[in-house]
Amino acid sequence: MSIRGIVSAGANMSATQPSVEESATDDDGSSKEERLRSFLKARAESGELYFKSKFISDEVGLSPKEIGALMVKLNDSAAELQIEKWSYTGATTWRVERT
Repeated sequence: MSIRGIVSAGANMSATQPSVEESATDDDGSSKEERLRSFLKARAESGELYFKSKFISDEVGLSPKEIGALMVKLNDSAAELQIEKWSYTGATTWRVERT
């Protein structure tokens, strides 16, 4: 049985984490998407950037799952960045380059 099935009847709780859209703003009002975009722009300033979400999660203060979901969104919305799912070995490797 999954953890969702353990919640007692009548309880109004969920074992799932909020989606990126539900928690898209930090306590200080900054957008998680904008924070990741700024991080990527700075790191890709001198050329291509290759990374796995789990290795930058502490630096940007986001979970690897949040980073992965935001990368898909940024691929469509960040005209100044070229984002590509480059490889998959254990986790997605992302390739980012400034345009």
